[in-house]
Amino acid sequence: MQGSLWSDDGEWRSARMARDEDDDPGDGFGLETVTKTRPKTKRPNLYRVLLLNDDYTPMEFVVHVLERFFNKGPDEATTIMLHVHQNGVGECGIYTYEVAETKVTQVMDFARKHQHPLQCVMEKK
Repeated sequence: MQGSLWSDDGEWRSARMARDEDDDPGDGFGLETVTKTRPKTKRPNLYRVLLLNDDYTPMEFVVHVLERFFNKGPDEATTIMLHVHQNGVGECGIYTYEVAETKVTQVMDFARKHQHPLQCVMEKK
């Protein structure tokens, strides 16, 4: 029986269930509000890549590393190298985790290959 509040097996149905199940387009209850939810995107965490000073790595090598791996020009690379030399640490750039990790690995491998004790680390910004 269409529109009844009793189901076929004799159980009571709410009026809302009865309206939804009837699917009668003329009953005026077929309209529903649809809401869209937009997923909120979160910006990735950023990491600072730092060079640490030591007493053995030549200044020219540090400038070369900054130019090669961090795309710094000669003047900016020299400024960063002097900052590392005078303050013990200097920032090479700020990157997402994967990029920062790759740059640290590249610098450390390059320094070891050339037998320099240069240290490169990353820290969360």
